[in-house]
Amino acid sequence: MKNGKLRSQTWFARTGRDSFVHRAWLKAEGFSDAVFENRPVIGIANSWSELNNCNSHLRQVAEAVKRGVLMAGGMPLEFPVISLGEALMKPTAMMFRNLMSMDVEECIRANPLDGVVLLSGCDKTTPAMIMGAASADIPALVVTGGPMLRGMWRGIELGSGTDVWKYWDELRAGRITEEEWCEMESCISRSHGHCMVMGTASTMTSLAEALGMTLPGCAAIPAADSRRMAIAEESGRRMVQMVHEDLRPLKILTREAFENAIRVDMAIGGSTNAIIHLVAMAGRAGLDLPLSLFDRISRETPFVANIRPSGKYLMEDFFYAGGVPAVMQELLPLLHRGALTATGKSVEENVKSARIHNTDVLFPLDRPLHPQGGTVILSGNLAPNGAVFKQTAASPHLLKHTGRAVVFESYDDLRERFDDPSLDVDERCVLVLKNAGPKGAPGMPEWGQLPIPTKLLKKGVRDMVRISDARMSGTSYGAVVLHVDPEAAVGGTLALVQDGDLIELDVETRKLNLQVPDEELNRRRARWEPPKPYYARGYGKLFLDHVTQAHEGCDFDFLRFR
Repeated sequence: MKNGKLRSQTWFARTGRDSFVHRAWLKAEGFSDAVFENRPVIGIANSWSELNNCNSHLRQVAEAVKRGVLMAGGMPLEFPVISLGEALMKPTAMMFRNLMSMDVEECIRANPLDGVVLLSGCDKTTPAMIMGAASADIPALVVTGGPMLRGMWRGIELGSGTDVWKYWDELRAGRITEEEWCEMESCISRSHGHCMVMGTASTMTSLAEALGMTLPGCAAIPAADSRRMAIAEESGRRMVQMVHEDLRPLKILTREAFENAIRVDMAIGGSTNAIIHLVAMAGRAGLDLPLSLFDRISRETPFVANIRPSGKYLMEDFFYAGGVPAVMQELLPLLHRGALTATGKSVEENVKSARIHNTDVLFPLDRPLHPQGGTVILSGNLAPNGAVFKQTAASPHLLKHTGRAVVFESYDDLRERFDDPSLDVDERCVLVLKNAGPKGAPGMPEWGQLPIPTKLLKKGVRDMVRISDARMSGTSYGAVVLHVDPEAAVGGTLALVQDGDLIELDVETRKLNLQVPDEELNRRRARWEPPKPYYARGYGKLFLDHVTQAHEGCDFDFLRFR
């Protein structure tokens, strides 16, 4: 509200032809004059889609939000936005995150809305919603769809993504049968909702809560749990209050809020993708988050969430153990406790009564699973602008490693050769994938967890150092270096790596170096030619012309806050 006046009244409360048309068009849907009696109009931005199982239940969630809005005296109006499903979209849902953020922003800006409830779930939908809402900056609240129920197969709990990669390797190595593999297909995803491990979806919904953009406890409620609908209803009620308080995203998305979110990310062993999304969201709020900030907070923050892929349990267990409020209550000494949230209260007020209910799932701060956070930032001549590495999901013996490079020039090259019995590779080698970044792939797909060659799997090799300018699924694990920046397609050092080069990884000192003399690198650079652009028209060309590099969040350069 500005000067006590609702934004929607600019559309509906005037005399004259335009307001006549605005009211008449909504009356065509069966609404009465009561809709226009100076009550807040609350948009419900719904990313529901049958092409996206993670969000396929959001129609029902929207109905619960509407109940809450009506209870509080508001008028709910639901509208669709793009839905980004990680599993089906090609080349990658990441390529369309910025497009979805623009869809959200422009729908909010163009319509008679006083506030908006954002319904999200799958990986990119949550950051895209927050990016768009931050750019539009009217009162906004996120309601996430929740994780699916745990998978079950022959008495074994299965986690989406994480156990797909695990058992795919087992199948390739001949340790399970095709029949067993087929059985798992029907057991691993047994409800609507997003991945039930601490993948990107669970990470980003948790960080939306840590930022203060959801009601406390929203992130981890399972999608099939009735409490998911209850918090959606409560969020609808709260949204009307936020309009009257003029509580906008840019009042919540402060530097303190982002530092809190980074700290929660490190404590829960969140997806490496969170770094790109947090940087992009902060950019919409006019804030820069250098990668050095992530590494500093990682060094200061113990890892406490025993959740796959960095631990043992699944998101149902995380919820029952106390969820994000319990993590934040435990982290209070390290948080900006006074940061404002969507409740209108501070972080400390929101979580002061939260408790850990299972200390094998959520560890106390003084007895962590690991003394540092889940993700670290690497640098060196191979990644001058940084790279990311999930230390809590990697084999300890590979945290300090030097090996010879086995290079794949593209994803197609990788798919052609990684299973070739004649591939010159052993377990000490470093697998390198080029041209998988924002411009090179394009869209920076989740190709970074390069498959271990079958001949090594059969010898019992379970992990190797792998390096690329790609991302990887947050459900993945292993000694995988990602987001190498600058990417190969723009002439980063990664483009110059050749078979047989020695590469040094040292996680403790945060180093990633190509052990090739500068003179030789200069000779290679002089011969290097950029790849031809993948797109010559449409959204693809817009993406290639304007996407920034990983350390800048892969947002479009023209969308950052100005």
